[in-house]
Amino acid sequence: MIRKTADGRASELTWFKSSYSSGNDGNSCVEIAVTPSVIHVRDSKHTAGPQLALTRRSWAAFVIGVHA
Repeated sequence: MIRKTADGRASELTWFKSSYSSGNDGNSCVEIAVTPSVIHVRDSKHTAGPQLALTRRSWAAFVIGVHA
């Protein structure tokens, strides 16, 4: 999801933590941000680090374990 500013411009992505992520310190999480055509994935511990950008089809194949 992309939030829009008051003047209608797109702002930063809205990130959500996975409910399946966990760790001993509680900080081991995967986050996703959804746009109409792309699923963005990042490590919540390194929010300024690398991110994956997957098509919806690739994301679905990744989540259910099917080769696209």
